[in-house]
Parts: sequence; structure tokens; C-alpha cells
Amino acid sequence: QVQLVESGGGLVQAGGSLRLSCAASGRTVSRAVMGWFRQAPGKERELVGAISWSASITYYADSVKGRFTISRDNAENTVFLQMNSLKPEDTAVYFCAGTGSVPNRWYVATRRDDYNYWGQGTQVTVSS
Repeated sequence: QVQLVESGGGLVQAGGSLRLSCAASGRTVSRAVMGWFRQAPGKERELVGAISWSASITYYADSVKGRFTISRDNAENTVFLQMNSLKPEDTAVYFCAGTGSVPNRWYVATRRDDYNYWGQGTQVTVSS
């Protein structure tokens, strides 16, 4: 079983930056696709970014392209989300998620149902 714990959320002004971290324990996630989702009040949980286990392929939602960067450190079993040029509409609870091990080093999962493991979430609030 994999446990995921997010950190790094907080309150920031519009235009500012935050770096989220997701630490995995219980089992290695070095062969898992990892993703960051977010959920704002009254809205569906949406995929923000995802990264293949090789880190060679990434996916971003259109709303964050050019502003957010997902990365991973397989040796440390950790995934990151660097968020720059934050906007008030980025305000949400951000969740780290992981799939099971996958054989394809270039595969990136984009559906919520593809992810088996979830963290508890960290709040990001962007003030205008």
C-alpha cells in the first residue's frame, strides 16, 4: 500500500509562486505515473499535471500550461508541482495521486479512474 502526503500549500498573492511536494511511503512509486489534481468548492476534481515514471513525458491542463511544472525524484520517492504566476482561479485543494506500476516508461495517465492512490490534499489560496 502506498501513502501519499502533500505539503507546501498556503496563501499567496496573485502573481506569486508555490512549490508543492508529495512524499510517498509504504512502497516505491518509481514505476508509477504520478499526477496532481485540484478541486475548487463546488467543482469537479480536475487533473492539473501528470508525469510518466521515467519523467520523460508530462501532461498539463490548458489552464496551467506555461505556469506549472511537474517533476519527480524517484530516488526520494517524491513528486513536485512548481506553480508560478498564480491566479485567484488556481485556488483549490491540491491532491497528489499515483497509479500502480506501469511497464511503459512514456505512459501518462489522464483519467481520474487511472489513479489508485491519493493524498489528503493541501489547500492553495491565491488572493487578488
